Amino acid sequence: MTALAKSRGGALKIFKEALAAYFFDIFGIIAGTIIFFQLDVFSISPWSIAAYPAILSARGIIGGLFSGRLSTGLHLGTIFPRIFKNTKDFHMLFNAVITLTFEVSVIMSIFSTFFGILFWGITLAHFPNILAVISATMSLGLIIALVTASVSFVSFEHGLDPDVFLYPAVSAMSDVLITLSYIFVLTLFFSSNLFGQYFIVLLGLFLITLALHSLLRNFREKEFIKTLKESFLTLIFVAIIVNITGTVLDRISTAITGKNEVYIVYPALMANIGDVGAVVGSTATTKLAIGLLEASFSDMRKHSREVFCTWAASVIMFILFSFLSLSIHGTLTQQLFLRFTLLLLITNVIAVTAIILISYAVAILTFQKGLDPDNFVIPVESVLADGITSIALLAALFLIG
Repeated sequence: MTALAKSRGGALKIFKEALAAYFFDIFGIIAGTIIFFQLDVFSISPWSIAAYPAILSARGIIGGLFSGRLSTGLHLGTIFPRIFKNTKDFHMLFNAVITLTFEVSVIMSIFSTFFGILFWGITLAHFPNILAVISATMSLGLIIALVTASVSFVSFEHGLDPDVFLYPAVSAMSDVLITLSYIFVLTLFFSSNLFGQYFIVLLGLFLITLALHSLLRNFREKEFIKTLKESFLTLIFVAIIVNITGTVLDRISTAITGKNEVYIVYPALMANIGDVGAVVGSTATTKLAIGLLEASFSDMRKHSREVFCTWAASVIMFILFSFLSLSIHGTLTQQLFLRFTLLLLITNVIAVTAIILISYAVAILTFQKGLDPDNFVIPVESVLADGITSIALLAALFLIG
C-alpha cells in the first residue's frame, strides 16, 4: 500500500475529513450575514454588488492554485511543512502568487468594466475606480496566502490529507476576510475623506511594488515563468466567467426581493460547491502525479470513492446552511425550513453534478497535454463553481418559486 493510500484511508475517513473541512464553510454564512447588514455599502455604485463575485473568484483563483501546488508538493516532498527555511519550490510558488495577484486584479478590472458597460449601466470612466478597489482588496488578501500555507503545514503534520482538508478549510475563512476587505475598501474609497482614498491607492501601489520585486527576482526561473504562463490562460478564461456570475447575481438580487436569507447563504453555497470540486480535483491530480490514476475518463470509476464521499458531506452542509440562514434571518419555521432546504438541495444536485465532471475533466485534459494540472484544476473549478452555483440557484428559484 502506498503512503498516499495509507494517509487517505477508507471511504469513512474521506467522508469525515471532507465534512470536517466543509464545516469551515460556515464562515461563508458569516460572509453572507455581513453582506445582509451592509447592503447599503454594496449599493454605493452600480458595479459594487456585481463586482463582488469577481472579488471572491479572484481570491479563489490564487488560493486554488496555491492550495493545489502546496498539497501536491507536500505529498511529493518538494515542499517542507514549514514557513521559514523551506525549499526553493515553495519560495518560487509564493512569489508567483504575489505576481498573479497583481495580474488577476488588472484582468478582473478590465473585464468588469467591459461587462459593466454592457449590462450594469456603467461607463468607461468607472474603470479607475474599479481597478483601485479590486487592487487594494487583493493586496489585503495576500494575508490569506500566509494563512493557507500555515493551515497546510499544520494539517499535514497532524496526519490530515491536504488534498481533502486544505482548500475547503481555507476558502471559507478567506471569503470572510475578502468580504470584510472589500467592504472596508469600498467604504474608504467612496468616503468624503481624502485620506481614505489615498490609502486605497497606496495599497494598490504596494501590490504593484511586490509584484515587480517578485518578477525581477524570479524571471530567470523556468518553473516560475511556466506557472505565470499557464495561469495567465486560466485568468483570461476565468475573468469572462466571473463577470457572467456577477451579471447572474444582479438578476438574483432582483428575483429575491424580500428573501434576504438567500443573501446570507449565498457565499457559503459558492464556497461549498467550490470545495467539492477542489477535493475531487486535488485528489485526482495527486493520483495522476504518482501513477494511481490513468489520464482517461474511463478511469473515473477508480475515483468514485472520493466523489461520493465529498458529495454526501456537501448535502449535509446544505441542510445545515438552510437552518443557520433562516435562524439568523429570524424566519425559522418548519414550513419555511422544508421549503428553503428543498431550494438549496435542488441547487446542490445541479451544481455538484456539474462541478465534479468539470474538475475531473480539467485534471485529465491538462495532464494529457503535458501541463501541470495544479495550475488549472482548482483555479478553474473554483471560479466555475461560483458561476454554476449562481445559475443553479437562479434555476432553483424559478423551479419552486
